[in-house]
Amino acid sequence: MVATIPVPVQFSLPEGWRSVPPDQVDAGEAAFVALRPPGTKGFTPNITISGDLHDTSEPITAIADAAVERLRRGAPDVEIGKRKESGSAENPGLTQTVRLTLRLNDQPEQLVQLQVFIGMRDQRDPGRYAVLEIVLSSLAEQFPDVVGDFQQFVSTIKPEEAAS
Repeated sequence: MVATIPVPVQFSLPEGWRSVPPDQVDAGEAAFVALRPPGTKGFTPNITISGDLHDTSEPITAIADAAVERLRRGAPDVEIGKRKESGSAENPGLTQTVRLTLRLNDQPEQLVQLQVFIGMRDQRDPGRYAVLEIVLSSLAEQFPDVVGDFQQFVSTIKPEEAAS
């Protein structure tokens, strides 16, 4: 079952990226998946969006910590790199870099994730508050080629305005 984004948002994909159904790439926990072909060593850089409703009192750092713990269940060598909070109390944000080892074709490969967490209210129902998790995953060697696209993509994400 594919998840849904808990608040209506809009965004634009950079050139060269294409959206795919999350179930098609075994990412049913994601609400949105985009790929940047071609892949190398059997891995295609990807962007996923998922999210859940949260209480506004829950720190965004705790939500980011929980995401890392989920990764550790499958990859015990997960390491958090740089972590930076941004935004405001009303619309908090957090960006963190995560590295882990992935086995591809029986070879260990370094995977890098750039994880962005954005807290936002539903513009149509202000009582609903969600934290979106937007993640770029790529092999370490692919990362320099796709991180700019990811930053561009994140800059386009905004809540869908309520109908007037």
